[in-house]
Amino acid sequence: MTGWRGWVVCGLGASLVYALLPPGPITLVLGLLISMASIVVTVASARRHRPVTAVSWYVFAAGVSSWVLGDLVYAFHPPFPSWADVFYLGAYPLLTVALFRLTRQRGPVWSGTLIDSAIIAVGVGIVYWTFLIEPIVTDPSTPPLTRAVIAGYPTAGVLLCAVIIPILLRRGPRTASLWMLTAASGLTLVGNVLYTLVPAGPTRILYTAYLVAYVLFAAAAAHPSMALPVAGAGDALGRSRLGVLTASTMLVPAVLLIRGDWHRWGVVAVGSMVLFVLITARMAGYVRRVDSQARRLRDLAMHDDLTGLPNRRELEQRVTGALAAGRCHVIVIDLAGFRHVNDRLGRAAGDAALVAVGDLLRSCCTANSDAAARMGADEFAVLVRGDGEAAANRILELLRHPVQAGEHELLLTPRLGIAAGETGMTAAELVRRADTARYAAKSGGMPLVSYTEELDRTAEAAERLGADLRHSLDDGDFRVVYQPIVSLDSGRITAVEALVRWDHPVRGPVSPATFIPVAEDNGLIVELGEWIMRTACGRFAEWRREFGAAAPQYISVNVSARQLSEPGFPDVVAGILMDTGVHPGALLVEVTETAIFGGGVAIEAVETLHAAGIPIALDDFGTGHSSLGLLRTVPVDVLKVDKSFVDEITEPGRQAVIVDALIHVSNGLGLRAVAEGVETEEQAAYLRELGYQFAQGWHFGRPVDRPDFSVPARIGQ
Repeated sequence: MTGWRGWVVCGLGASLVYALLPPGPITLVLGLLISMASIVVTVASARRHRPVTAVSWYVFAAGVSSWVLGDLVYAFHPPFPSWADVFYLGAYPLLTVALFRLTRQRGPVWSGTLIDSAIIAVGVGIVYWTFLIEPIVTDPSTPPLTRAVIAGYPTAGVLLCAVIIPILLRRGPRTASLWMLTAASGLTLVGNVLYTLVPAGPTRILYTAYLVAYVLFAAAAAHPSMALPVAGAGDALGRSRLGVLTASTMLVPAVLLIRGDWHRWGVVAVGSMVLFVLITARMAGYVRRVDSQARRLRDLAMHDDLTGLPNRRELEQRVTGALAAGRCHVIVIDLAGFRHVNDRLGRAAGDAALVAVGDLLRSCCTANSDAAARMGADEFAVLVRGDGEAAANRILELLRHPVQAGEHELLLTPRLGIAAGETGMTAAELVRRADTARYAAKSGGMPLVSYTEELDRTAEAAERLGADLRHSLDDGDFRVVYQPIVSLDSGRITAVEALVRWDHPVRGPVSPATFIPVAEDNGLIVELGEWIMRTACGRFAEWRREFGAAAPQYISVNVSARQLSEPGFPDVVAGILMDTGVHPGALLVEVTETAIFGGGVAIEAVETLHAAGIPIALDDFGTGHSSLGLLRTVPVDVLKVDKSFVDEITEPGRQAVIVDALIHVSNGLGLRAVAEGVETEEQAAYLRELGYQFAQGWHFGRPVDRPDFSVPARIGQ
């Protein structure tokens, strides 16, 4: 057994041995060893955990050290008063300041806790002065130095009462470190009060209690939760605290009743006490209302109002506690494509689906310490203190089945990222790691990804690439090239497809497969796509003026899912056509199956474009959702057959069958089919035999700044 648990077991065991052994040199040495070990553990723990309150822990260790020095001096120089009393009394201010700073919440020093301590100090101080301190300081038979030292101990007791009583009465959750600090403070307070009231009492028992307090103080410093900020309503005016404050204010009239003239002060004293009680009762009602409102506000601030689950702020607080208690996992869940639910079925159905998912995740929390939370939109998280991988698999299994959303059964696509907490890690860092893994799962189309440092390096590289994208957009490092689309009958160029290229001044040429996904994710694809379309339409207009009938019949431009989802995108396209003078029918907008499969805003944008006379092409057909229903529900004019089906077209097998089937589908629906990725003359000839009229690929020409429209391509026989 190591760490703080080992210290607690050894320290309490040694304290028990001290209590059982008869007084003598052995107990003296044992007591000093326990005291000195507690100081060493406190300082070493503060250096190890490096909390924001490290200075307070050092001050506390200094106070205990002063106490131990007093014990050491007293053992060899017992007369009273002595230098031992200097060390004893000097320890109290240090301990009082340290305890106050260690147990108060961050904020202004002049807070409710400080005022409460002042009220308790004044009330208890009056009692101590009346019954203990005044008789001592006014006794002419005692030497002045002796009187000062004797009066110093109850005065120090007043300071301890003022600081420790609010600690005992504080509200809200406590960390393990704060619990041990509270227990040790309580023992110290009881020991001090007993010693003040009964100085000749059982000193052996009292000293054992002080040793146990030393052990608990050091254990509070050794526990990992000592680095956490003090949370909860530490200075809130609850019933117990209000009762103590009321009792403190009633001590003054109580003293008048005990020591004063009944005929002169009795009515005043009783009336004052009744008045205090009435005012306190009135304040108690106000405090209850404020507490109730505060709890409601906290629930609103820390929970999601739709699902009732904790929100990100509450989750991070719970993760902080879990990290302090030991190892834990955080799982972040994303519902891929969920926005299409709102687009197709409406907000009410989407909200019902989110509530259903929240209930499922809540059921996955098998332990009381686990927690599910909604992070925002369609993103959830689960805190697991047990087997994180097993919990993630349970979540995947639950979300593989359709969820009930009102009248609809929805099949969702969960993407999960999981990260394990480590010693010294913050809650924000653990959640960030899980979110990074979630993003990797979503980007890679995988159901579950565990966090590794490699994911951070990949994410950092993407962020740097995104920053370079922004600079290159401003600096003009992008250019548009054009790949010919040829007629398989004549071999002449009938159209061109605009493609973007990035020549970075430092990176050199960057592949579109590398930077397009990053631009999609950070939103720069909207600006980049508009620039590509404007540039391509401008160049097409120049060719029409320069070549006349020999120029391409139309120009094809790819449009991303992010662009289609942008409000007002059809207006942007219309503005580009108006500015460049290109006829709507001469611009072919290429969209992917994935971009429009979910429907909603993307479908509306495509329909608006088509209604304006702009033809639509379904790009990379067969590689996405491959729903033939799209060809009936979406206004499509051109079907572009993906390169993967063309690559092995001349070999027997399934690929040739698919290409053959697609040309029949296109002809049957009145669509124009364009085969992509043609690289050999043999492929071109085979496609023409199947009935394809148009194709593109490196066999006909690579993407260039200015294609040669006068040279026909070789098709083959």
